[in-house]
Parts: sequence; C-alpha cells; structure tokens
Amino acid sequence: MPNRVIIASDSTCDLNSELLERYQIKILPLGVSLGENQYKDGVDIDPDAIYAHYEKTGELPKTSAVNIAEFQDFFEEQTQAGNSVVLFTISSEMSSTYVNAKLAAEEYENVYVVDSRSLSTGGGLIVCAAGDMAAEGKSAAEIAQCCTALCEKVSASFVVDDLEFLHKGGRCSAVAALGANLLQLKPCIVVKDGKMGVSKKYRGKFSVVLEKYIAEQIGDASDIDLKRIFVTHAGCDSKIIERCVELVKQSAPFGEVQITRAGCTISSHCGRNTLGVLFVRK
Repeated sequence: MPNRVIIASDSTCDLNSELLERYQIKILPLGVSLGENQYKDGVDIDPDAIYAHYEKTGELPKTSAVNIAEFQDFFEEQTQAGNSVVLFTISSEMSSTYVNAKLAAEEYENVYVVDSRSLSTGGGLIVCAAGDMAAEGKSAAEIAQCCTALCEKVSASFVVDDLEFLHKGGRCSAVAALGANLLQLKPCIVVKDGKMGVSKKYRGKFSVVLEKYIAEQIGDASDIDLKRIFVTHAGCDSKIIERCVELVKQSAPFGEVQITRAGCTISSHCGRNTLGVLFVRK
C-alpha cells in the first residue's frame, strides 16, 4: 500500500508559498527562455526579470512544457518511496505539459494525471481541493476522479490593462491592440473549454474597470462555492490589489481570500497589470 498521496502540479498553478506549504505540494517548473538563456519558472527566474528583459531588449520570453524525462524522474522518486501521485497540469489546449505527463505516467500504477482545463489559480483551486481531499484520507484514484469533475466548475478570468504582450506574443492582432489602446479598452480574458477567449471589453481606467469586473464576476455569489477565492495578479500596484481584495471580501463571506502573483509562464503571455478573481461554482 502507498505510504501517502503526493499532490503535485506544474508551476502554472501560481499558488503562494503558504498554500504550497500547507498542502505540501510538489511543483514541477515549466521552462523559460530569455534570449539564449534557459531558466525554470519560479526557480531561478521571476516575472520582474522577464519585464526587465523586455524593457531592455523588446524581446518576449518563450515558455516550454515540462518534458517527459523530468516527469519520469519525479514519478520514479515518489513511487520508489511508496507514494502515490496526483499531478495537475495547465490546460492541454495551452501546453503539451499534460500530454508529456500522461506519457511519463504510463509506466506507473499509482500515478494519476489531471488536466485542469484551466490556467494559473484556476488550476490552483483544483490543486488545493486535492490537498483537502488528501488530508481527509481519500485515495489518489478518488482524488483524481473528484478533481476531474471539479475542473468543469472553475471560473477563471482576468482583466488585461495593456495588450502589448498579448499582441507581440501573437494572441492579439496589431489592429485590435491599437484600437483597444486608443479607446482604453480592457479585455476580460476567460477560460472556457480549456481555451482562452475574450468575454467582454471594458472601457476606462484600469482600477475602475476592475471594480466593475469583480462586481459582475461575483454577482450575488449564490452559485459560488464560498470556501476559497483567489485574487491573482501580474505585478499590479499594491493599492489596486488591496482595493480588489476589499471588494471581494465585501461581496460575499468567503472562507479564504488568497492573494497570489502570477508566475513567469502566465506573466509571459499577459504582461504586467493583469488581475483576476478565480473561484469554483457550485
């Protein structure tokens, strides 16, 4: 019998150190390339280094999936110790990380790979739920099954202040970027069916737009699981973050309001001044 259930995730779950420690979550970092230099997301590079590199060179980073060998090494280490593993990845529609993990897991009986169908703390919500289930004594198979169903209930969205990174990364046309900047449009990016898309375009100052966005996302909170909500940002001003957290707390009696900063992978695509509220619906 396995000694314990290990909960693991790729680095895109964007969980803060308090949650990683609480649930003893193991993180496998995606790769980040800046010019000819190779790094590991959250290990030897952070988002501020990415922004500094871009401001200096105009060059966006490139991100790469965790490879099969890295997953195999991790699964081997854990199973040799008698543990079972439930591993979560960024949506398979956005990265080959999930496919690599599944291929690596084929050799192991007690390894389960779950496609979060989300990104950032959208996946982080599922990882935390898995941590709660492991603490309750559920088996790895039970956790994987429950979390696969839970993935469909995650609400993951962000408001982007500036389309520069999305445009230069090929996710937004030059015309759309120009029009948005001239009109002060702030698109709301949502994750649906494992893919990113624009649900709404707000207009105006970023801080004001965020207030409208939070009010609309949470609504009367009647269909939201109030156990936990994330306010996740990419390098936003502290006053903006504090105000958003205040609004979230005023909107409903959430058990936990967790503040997290997006890691290198997410920051590489959305750029600075991106903020979202992420939660699970009933």
